[in-house]
Order: sequence, then C-alpha cells, then structure tokens
Amino acid sequence: MSTVAVIAMKEVQEALRNRWVLAATLLMAGLALALTFLGSAPTGTVGVRALDVVVVSLSSLTIFLVPLIALLISHDAIVGEMERGTMLLLLSYPVARWQVVLGKFTGHLAVLAFATLLGYGAAAFALLATGARIEAASWTAFAAMVGSSVALGAVFIALGYLVSATSGSRGAAAGVCIGIWLGMVLVYDMALLGILVVDQGRTITSASLDVLLLLNPTDVYRLVNLSGFANVSAFSGMSGLAGSTRLGAPVLVAALVAWTVLPLSLAALSFGRREL
Repeated sequence: MSTVAVIAMKEVQEALRNRWVLAATLLMAGLALALTFLGSAPTGTVGVRALDVVVVSLSSLTIFLVPLIALLISHDAIVGEMERGTMLLLLSYPVARWQVVLGKFTGHLAVLAFATLLGYGAAAFALLATGARIEAASWTAFAAMVGSSVALGAVFIALGYLVSATSGSRGAAAGVCIGIWLGMVLVYDMALLGILVVDQGRTITSASLDVLLLLNPTDVYRLVNLSGFANVSAFSGMSGLAGSTRLGAPVLVAALVAWTVLPLSLAALSFGRREL
C-alpha cells in the first residue's frame, strides 16, 4: 500500500473514532430527508417532478453545509498536529511532506464523500419509497448534484489545508476558515448582486460576469446544478442567469478542479518550507 493511502486510511480511522463520519452523515441525511418531504409536497399540484425539487433544495443546502463541514474537518489538519507534537513523529518516518498533505486530503475527502453519498442517497431512496415517479433526466440531475457536492467539498478541504499550513495556531486557522466561509457563501454573492443592481449593465459585461462567477466556487456549483439542466433551471430561479452566461459544463468542472488543485498545491508548498 502506498504512503499516501496509508495516511489517508489513518485520517479515516481518526474520523471514525471522533464520530465525524457519523455526525456528518446524520446531519446531511436528516436535513436532506426534511427537505425532501417538505419540499416535494406541492409538486402534485404544480406539475413539477419531485426529484427536481429535491435537487434544487439539496443544492441550496449544500452551498451552506458542505463548505462548513469541509472547513471544520480540515482547518487543523496540519497546524493541529504540529501543536500536539504528532507531526514530528509522523515525519520521522520515510515520508515526504507533500505525501502527508495529499494523504490527509484524500482521507478527509473520503469522509466527506461518504457522508454526502449516504446522506443524500437516503433522501432519494425515501422519495422512491413514497412511490413518486422519477424520470431519467431527474436522476441525471441528481447524480450531477451529488458529484458536484463532493467536488465543492474538495475545494473547501483544500482551502482549509492552505489555511492550516500557513497559520500559527489552531485558533487562528479556525478564525480564518470562518471568514472564508462567510465571505464565499454569504458576503460575495450579496456584494455581487448589489454591484449588478447599481451597474444596470453599463459596465459589467457578460464576459465580466462570467469571470466574477468563476472567482467563487459556490457560484460555480450553483451554475452546475441550478442552471445546467433544463428540468431543474426552469423553476430554480437561475434560468435568467443561465441565459446570460456563456460558461459551459466543461469550463465549470475545470474551475472546480482548479479551485481544488491550486490551494492544495500551495498548502503542500507552504508546509514543505515550514519549520516544525
């Protein structure tokens, strides 16, 4: 077994001991089930397919919940072990620092992916148990939502690692991660909306808007799920935005990959130069 895989397994085992997997899975499953049964109740009268409503509801939930969980499990991955003195023990073995970062990242991503798949999958199976008719297009949108949710989690785990590798203490890392969550999930979109309202299309062109959307991974996630499928965007409130942007699925997927690779690479580089 490779060094990266061994470190990843160690992180998964620690998450199991700390009940992170159980807590994240139960939280996602509970909220997903609540949104499924409450959100899909009116679909029979308005002609909307039940799973499409679930995709919209869970996409909105993911934007707030998944980044927060990702930052919580990753903010002290490096600085926390340095404070506890376990990082020196780990590096006493023949292991490179980039392998430590990649192994820990893989383990934490596996934890988040398991919680997401199980939690959101429970909502889909519960909807099936009610006898709701689900078409292939809805399953495709649901699968894309689950996959992109894991990808969004990977982005914020990587950002958490970058913060952890450059912070002097766990408390400082936690504070910066809270700021990142508030800035990307809440503040950025409100500021962008305010700018667009004030500008009234005079300065910000369609190309400029595309760039501004790519600068925030949560907006990339929104575009992938709420405007990438006709059956979902029709009632998600994003159809207008989908028509004004030229960002296709390959560009959006590439943006999520870049948002993961760049912070993770910077974290490995920073950790490699850091004095223990």
